Amino acid sequence: MSDSKENKKQIRVWCDGCYDMVHFGHANSLRQAKALGDVLIVGVHTDEEISKHKGPPVFTQEERYKMVRAIKWVDQVVEGAPYVTTLETLDKYQCDFCVHGDDITVTADGVDTYHLVKEAGRYREVKRTAGVSTTDLVGRMLLLTREHFKRGDKEYSVALEHSSNLGTDSTARSPYTGCSQFLPTTQKIIQFSSGLSPKPTDKVVYVAGAFDLFHVGHLDFLEAAHAQGDFLIVGLHTDLEVNRYKGSNYPIMNLHERVLSVLACKYVHEVVIGAPYSVTADLMDHFRVSVVCHGKTPISLDVDNSDPYKVPKLRGCFKVLNSGNSMTTEDIVQRIIRHRLEFKERNTRKEQKEQAVIKTIQKEHIKQNGNCKVVREFLG
Repeated sequence: MSDSKENKKQIRVWCDGCYDMVHFGHANSLRQAKALGDVLIVGVHTDEEISKHKGPPVFTQEERYKMVRAIKWVDQVVEGAPYVTTLETLDKYQCDFCVHGDDITVTADGVDTYHLVKEAGRYREVKRTAGVSTTDLVGRMLLLTREHFKRGDKEYSVALEHSSNLGTDSTARSPYTGCSQFLPTTQKIIQFSSGLSPKPTDKVVYVAGAFDLFHVGHLDFLEAAHAQGDFLIVGLHTDLEVNRYKGSNYPIMNLHERVLSVLACKYVHEVVIGAPYSVTADLMDHFRVSVVCHGKTPISLDVDNSDPYKVPKLRGCFKVLNSGNSMTTEDIVQRIIRHRLEFKERNTRKEQKEQAVIKTIQKEHIKQNGNCKVVREFLG
């Protein structure tokens, strides 16, 4: 009798999207999609397609392809995937079905981008991660909000409170562009965590920082750090610590969001939540750290004007890595500010299209289920 596992057909799952400013919401959607099958294929749209249907993306297509490839649940990336998902696309990559979140995605003409696969019964839906969106992050940058910071007794917590405006305040009518509050649990961190511990023979590498608005600059650095050993630990500073050395309204993403964004990266094995700014002997001994790395970016002194890397330097295990990528979080913020009006218009158009689809769905519901006073009042 043959092994049933060997004969079992692999379930191939298709996902697609813009994946602009890849955040833990995108990663969580892909994690859920991968759980529905064995192999996850992710199609990423071109800059041209996104600009036509949605408005200008923040990141270039090459940057977005690279970011999606680095998400630990992704097996293959298809570059330049069509904006409307077709059966031909699923068949070409031998995918059984397509998976998307329970939010609405429409073309420039207001057509559901998944209508073809839905009609063919080759569509599955997963829960969208409430409390985070690219729109919300753009809003934080443009408005210099600080509501997302963790302060006082919440400084080390992983609770998320959404920021205001540009999709998240009382004027945000769409449940998809606007963000509801996301209540994190330890289970969410467990779902993102590798669950691995370093083996006694592993060379442990430690890096620390803000890793705010996780981007390709971070990605290239973590890939370089990962190559220095066998087990990579990332220390993440608290929101107030990051704000101390970066100023303004940094970090744009709070501690909880940054933890999940970093954990989703395939090069990272473990994260220290609220790591001390100075790398201490206790920290190095506790995690059996063999090498401590930092990028080419300037190193700010600690509050007492001491070198945060004094201990690893004295131990002769400090390395400055050149990842070949000079991108910083500040560069991303500057991109947004330069195109401020374009992004505001993009968010407005997106919300209007979503509202139109919601009204169409509600009207169809009334036709099928009879008149409903509450729904009629909602529709005006």
